[in-house]
Amino acid sequence: MVIRLEQNWGRLRRWYLKALRPRYRSRMLQTRRGSYNPCTHEVLDPRDLKFHRNQGGYYWEPQDDPFTWRDRLPFARVGLAELIVIGGGALVAALLLFRIAFWISSTGGRVTVCLLALALAVIAGLVVWFFRNPRRQVPTGAGVVVAPADGKIVTIEEVTDDEFSGGRAICVGIFLSIFNVHINRSPVRARVIGLRYRRGKMLNALRPESARENEQLAIRIEEESAPFRRMTVRQITGQFARRIVCWLKPGDVLNAGEQFGMIKLGSRTELVLPWESGLEISVKVGEKVLAGSTIVARYRN
Repeated sequence: MVIRLEQNWGRLRRWYLKALRPRYRSRMLQTRRGSYNPCTHEVLDPRDLKFHRNQGGYYWEPQDDPFTWRDRLPFARVGLAELIVIGGGALVAALLLFRIAFWISSTGGRVTVCLLALALAVIAGLVVWFFRNPRRQVPTGAGVVVAPADGKIVTIEEVTDDEFSGGRAICVGIFLSIFNVHINRSPVRARVIGLRYRRGKMLNALRPESARENEQLAIRIEEESAPFRRMTVRQITGQFARRIVCWLKPGDVLNAGEQFGMIKLGSRTELVLPWESGLEISVKVGEKVLAGSTIVARYRN
C-alpha cells in the first residue's frame, strides 16, 4: 500500500516539476550523471531513483543531490514514507479521537474512544521506534569484522564448503525482532562483487530452517585490502517481514559500518566468514549485538 502511494505521489510530483519548476529541472538535468534510465518512469531528480538505485544508470553526486540531508535524520531514509503515512496517520487519528472523546457525554463511550486513541498512539510510537537510525561508533583495526545487523546471535555454525568464499566458512546468524534497529551495515570495508536474490517462504526468522527456506538476498563482498577475503551478508525475511531493501550494485565500495539496506518488520541476517587459522569469533549464541559497533570476529593473521 505504501509503495503504491509513493508511486502515485511520484507521478503527481513529476507533473508539478514539469509544469511549474523548469529551472529546477534544468539544474537537475545538468548535474545528472549516467548514460541510461533504469526506471520505468521519467527521472527528474534523485527521488525518482528510490526503488532503482541498485540497477545502475542515472545518479547524482552527493554534492548535487538536494536531498542528502535526509541521510542525516535520526530515521531510516528508506522508511520515511512508512513513518509519515503509517506513523503520522496513526498519530493524527489518535489526536482526533482524543478530541472527540471530550464531546461524548457517556462515560463508557468516552473510555472506549480514549482506549482506541491510546492504541493508535502506541502504533505511531512503534513505527517511529522501528525506523529509528541511531549513530554508531565503528571500531577500527586490522582484521576487525563488525556485526551487519542489530539483534540476538541465534546460530554460529561451520559451513564445510561455501561456494563464494571457496571452502570452509563460519556462518553467524542474527535474529532481529520488531524492537531492533533494522538497518543493515557492512561488516568490513569491501567491494560488492554480486547480489543473489532467491524467492522463498515466510517462516519465523527464529526457526533454523528459515535461513534455508525463506526469501532472501545474498550480498557478496570482497575486502578492499589484502588478503581480499570474500564474505557474504544474507538479508532473510521473517514471518511478518515482506520487503527486503538493498540499494547496492556490483562495483560499489562500502566502508566498514556503512549502511546498505534494511528488512522491514522482523527478520534475520547472516554473515558468512571464510575460515582461517587466525579467525576468532568474538560473540556467542544468545548475545545481543549492534550493527556497525559490535565486533563479531577478528582475523589475527
